[in-house]
Amino acid sequence: MPASKKTIKRSLLVTSATLLTLSLPAPAFADADTSPKASPSASPSATPPADMSTVGGSRLGLPGSQVNLGSGVPVLPKDVTARSWIVADAESGDVLAAHNAHWRLPPASTLKMLFADTVLPKFPKSTSHKVASSDLAGIGSGSSMVGIKENETYSVHDLWLGVFLRSGNDAVHVLSAMNGGVGQTVRDMQQHAQDLQALDTHVVSPDGYDARGQVSSAYDLTLFARSGLQKKDFREYCSTVRAKFPGATAKNAKGKVTRESFEIQNTNRLLTGDSDVTTYQGIAGVKNGNTTNAGATFTGVAERDGKVLLVTVMKPEKNEHNEVYKEAARLLDWGFQASGKAQPVGELVPPKGVDTSAQPGAKASDGAASGGDASKKPVTASSAAAKGGTSGIGIALAITGGVLVLLAAGVYLVNRRWPGRSRN
Repeated sequence: MPASKKTIKRSLLVTSATLLTLSLPAPAFADADTSPKASPSASPSATPPADMSTVGGSRLGLPGSQVNLGSGVPVLPKDVTARSWIVADAESGDVLAAHNAHWRLPPASTLKMLFADTVLPKFPKSTSHKVASSDLAGIGSGSSMVGIKENETYSVHDLWLGVFLRSGNDAVHVLSAMNGGVGQTVRDMQQHAQDLQALDTHVVSPDGYDARGQVSSAYDLTLFARSGLQKKDFREYCSTVRAKFPGATAKNAKGKVTRESFEIQNTNRLLTGDSDVTTYQGIAGVKNGNTTNAGATFTGVAERDGKVLLVTVMKPEKNEHNEVYKEAARLLDWGFQASGKAQPVGELVPPKGVDTSAQPGAKASDGAASGGDASKKPVTASSAAAKGGTSGIGIALAITGGVLVLLAAGVYLVNRRWPGRSRN
């Protein structure tokens, strides 16, 4: 193994997975946001353009599947129908294979990864906010909602759970209002996309709702996931299976003010499982989406045997239940089999201003990888194992006596090739 790879391995930072033990049955939620049909002119073409971007390598700008099938490299799965997809090594940034990686397509709620990566560092999770009616203005018809009520107070932690688990556009709009409004948030997201060199992305709405001209690409969505996963809170939210969310305040018959909560479940089916999809081994997020114009979209991160892969799938043509997750799982399976054998066809570029000549991962306490909490020593795979943990991403599901448990026995590996700037 080259010295640089050894350095990367030594610099892996981890965080304990969220432990949630709940006995309530899982509600049947819709996958993500669904919006009414957009105008035909906003619908993407059925064929990729000939002049796609070449950010990350010239082959990534070519139409069709790009892969180097050398000795021992398995063939790509034949039953992948997505218009665009990418499989990349989250640690090195190597793109192992791709299909129309820079095709600019509607992103649906996967754009919320950029929203979170942009806005999440601005507010401590303990911050409280009383929701005004203006905060909820302009939410698209048919949007997925977590159930936020005006004149109720929510913590930022609650709001981010609503964004990640229920893909709540109401939570996005409240956080956007806290950030100076939807317009300011869109400008912030667009600037952050530029900083990440995600040049295929044009932001119109912070929640990913279908909007004329709003596009991203499998390549850019993968950049957003990789950047977001450097943040501790981002990792926590995207890996949470289920949680309690505050309900409405009410008075009982005796005049006592009460506020009950209700359960919300993550809509990422590779994380939670479903009737026709099993929980993917080593999965740890990141975000799914579904709108009329975009179809189904999904970006996920998973770890096996010390390898951490990112996969993005956009708009499968096969119209079957949970197809986007099935295709993502096939591509991840291929990626783990091909890892270490397939020569890359491109790379995930670092953000602008990052000095890639420096030794990667030189500072284990770098705030960019630890979520800004540089005062605490990062948990390593070895230290977690010493406390009863196991190596690998801590997203394992166990069903015992009808109780769903997100095991905290594992650890969640987050990998950086480049030393990032401080990003809380």
